[in-house]
Amino acid sequence: MAISSPIARRTFLKGSAAVLAMGALAGCGGTDMNEALQENAAKEENPALGEGDPSVVARAYLANPTCIDPYDVQERYGLEVTAQLFDPLTSYNYETGELEPLAAREWTSNEDATEFNFHLVTGATFANGEPVTAEAFKRAWTRIVDPQTNPTTPSAIAYRLAMVKGYQELADGEATDFTGVLAPADDLLVVMLSAPYADFPYVCSLPALSPVPQAALDDPGEFWLAPIGNGPFMMDGRWEDGQEIRVVRYDGYYGFTKATIQGVDFSIKSDMETGWRSFKAGNLDLCEVPAQEIGQAIEDYGESEDGYTVTPGHQVLTGEEMGTYFLTVNNEDGKLSDPELRKAISLAIDRQAICDAIFHGSRTPADNIVPPSMAGYEPEAWPYARYDKEEAERIIEENGFEGTDIELVCDAEGGHEEIMAMIQADLAAVGINATIDTREWAAMLDDYAAGDYQVGRLSWYADYPLLDDFLYPLFSSESADNRSRYDNPVVDGAIRDARSIVDDDERTAALQEANRLIGEDCPVIPIMYFSAGLCGSNRIIDLRCDPNGIARFALAQMRA
Repeated sequence: MAISSPIARRTFLKGSAAVLAMGALAGCGGTDMNEALQENAAKEENPALGEGDPSVVARAYLANPTCIDPYDVQERYGLEVTAQLFDPLTSYNYETGELEPLAAREWTSNEDATEFNFHLVTGATFANGEPVTAEAFKRAWTRIVDPQTNPTTPSAIAYRLAMVKGYQELADGEATDFTGVLAPADDLLVVMLSAPYADFPYVCSLPALSPVPQAALDDPGEFWLAPIGNGPFMMDGRWEDGQEIRVVRYDGYYGFTKATIQGVDFSIKSDMETGWRSFKAGNLDLCEVPAQEIGQAIEDYGESEDGYTVTPGHQVLTGEEMGTYFLTVNNEDGKLSDPELRKAISLAIDRQAICDAIFHGSRTPADNIVPPSMAGYEPEAWPYARYDKEEAERIIEENGFEGTDIELVCDAEGGHEEIMAMIQADLAAVGINATIDTREWAAMLDDYAAGDYQVGRLSWYADYPLLDDFLYPLFSSESADNRSRYDNPVVDGAIRDARSIVDDDERTAALQEANRLIGEDCPVIPIMYFSAGLCGSNRIIDLRCDPNGIARFALAQMRA
């Protein structure tokens, strides 16, 4: 049984209200971060490393990422690495439920949330010694949006900055300057928005929106394989595609606490089962647990006391994550453009059976695209995200869908074929013929982006715990992450209008209404909510993994 998040709804619901006090929003609660950094520097010769050995290098499982450069980092495995190398302006603390300063020591907003001033930590440097300035943020954000950065591979996350003034002109190639991003001083970044957006400081917590040094422009090919960041770790060599990524502690790091271990070796495995065998052989310190092994892993290694923290004898993480596993459906496909067929498919799937048979009850059936740990979650907000075979058969009969052929796409590793096989059987039981096509992970993502699929498996982890981070990326027609190609002008307008509401409660209510509208169209098919499913080795004294799936290696305590 998954352990519910100890911060779940109570602290998540504090969300943006904790950040936006109209007129002056201070991101660090009155603490002068530079003073704290000076105190930390004074202790540098004798850092407080707790019980751990600072010379330890952690060994972690990783599926081959698609990118580790902020320019296009977008999936979980790439983010796992990028988050160790880079610090964006802000960071969400899942334990306190507060948005906190990171590269920015504080920030302020005008009353209608259309202009934000981020005051940067002074003295911070990239791993190559170059100062981290406001210009470095402007450079990074311009690089993401400017089509000339990489004409053949535009950034898939550029839309995250669509609310910033000058975005469209830059994205369309009509301008070379990102006019809404200003750097009037080295320690002051000013961002002007085209419409009110009170949650913008949350967007600034995305690792993809971290600053980059001049090297990112001077040698983009090298930067792609060995990015130079401002975070607690730096690259040790290059990303060896399909083999490994190694990072080591950056001793010039400006943050409150330098990394408490020497580094992390990310060992890239072809599949989760291979990684798990390596873990059990003693070759890894953190690894995903195959679904069928969860019960035995808990018996062998013990279950985490809070669901998120590895400690001796409590090494299997089962906490609720802010992620949803779903079927992405190509809404432009000749058959699946009919919402009635999508509804019938959704109603035909026995989600509880999947959770029980494959995940031994460690995951929860999804009744919604939004997971329960998110602020604003409403139970059963999507009326067709449930199992009702009779209703599915009725829709199929009334619309003449009997004998419809569809293709289910997934990647082979991680138990996805088993999930698809159960879905295939459920669909066969109501007269829909499904075949399964397995594809390589990165190629599959490319196929989704190109619309070269009918139904495929996908998941979404929130970057911050707000409804907007599910609804806008997945369902706005402006978003590159809208793999379903869902296009509803009414929903677009509802999301856009909700984002412009300054009052937190009113904004949440408006987003809830947008979510209900989306659910009526059933553009994708939610299957289940994630739990962590990670296991740590007995070398770990203390290591926390957040509900977004990112491990806090910089704060890990480990023994040799």
